[in-house]
Amino acid sequence: MSEGITEVDTEVLARIDTSVPHSARVWDYWLGGKDNYGPDRAVGDEIVKVMPDLPVNARAEREFIGRVVRHLAGEAGIDQFLDVGTGIPAADNTHQVAQRVNPKARIVYVDNDPIVLAHARALLRGTPDGETAYIDADLRDPEPILRQAARTLDFSRPVALMLMGVLEFVPDGDQAHTAVRTLLDALPSGSHLAIAHSVHSPSMDEAAARWNASAATPLTLRTRQQLEEFLGGLELLEPGVVSLPTWRPEPQTSFRDRDVFQYGGVGRKP
Repeated sequence: MSEGITEVDTEVLARIDTSVPHSARVWDYWLGGKDNYGPDRAVGDEIVKVMPDLPVNARAEREFIGRVVRHLAGEAGIDQFLDVGTGIPAADNTHQVAQRVNPKARIVYVDNDPIVLAHARALLRGTPDGETAYIDADLRDPEPILRQAARTLDFSRPVALMLMGVLEFVPDGDQAHTAVRTLLDALPSGSHLAIAHSVHSPSMDEAAARWNASAATPLTLRTRQQLEEFLGGLELLEPGVVSLPTWRPEPQTSFRDRDVFQYGGVGRKP
């Protein structure tokens, strides 16, 4: 059912450092998950002191992923997804949403966190007609991602590239753009790029400063214009790059009554 993952062994477990906070585990904490440790909760609580709505950002991003995947798997007819920086499995992961729309959908997850790898088998429980795979790799080195993803995805047909909450951990702008372009260049016309990213605000800037002082993986906030640049050359879907709850909200969409400094957008490759 999967390539790119082996049985979790002592080598994988040895890579897990629970003494230092990690973005995926802090995000899991804000989502109410159980796959986090004391240092993750401590820095999560410290950041929430200056940005009380950060758990809102996390939940808004989960809802955004669902709306994007439902649109792409449904109206756009995409049945292949490359989800880079997937994080710890949570409710309604990409394959679950996509395969509810199209049971034959194929999904490849990518992350470089050993804790995500340790939980990755939860990401591989898809429909019998579809396929899911997990790749232990890093967005900053996209070529291995493409080589391994080609075992599951057909790059002659459209693919949805999902970059949800991962580009902020590639602080070098040139490196981030190179990685995105390398992945997009390998995808055919009709493919889509979906991005979610934290943006500047006074409270988010302070939260990012506290995060970066915690010895965790550094993150970089960007502006809406900078996010639009990642989608340059693509046909930007309405309503463009916006606060996540305002991107094609559904009746049950949360947080439409407040500022959420997590922005996103989707573009189609001509």
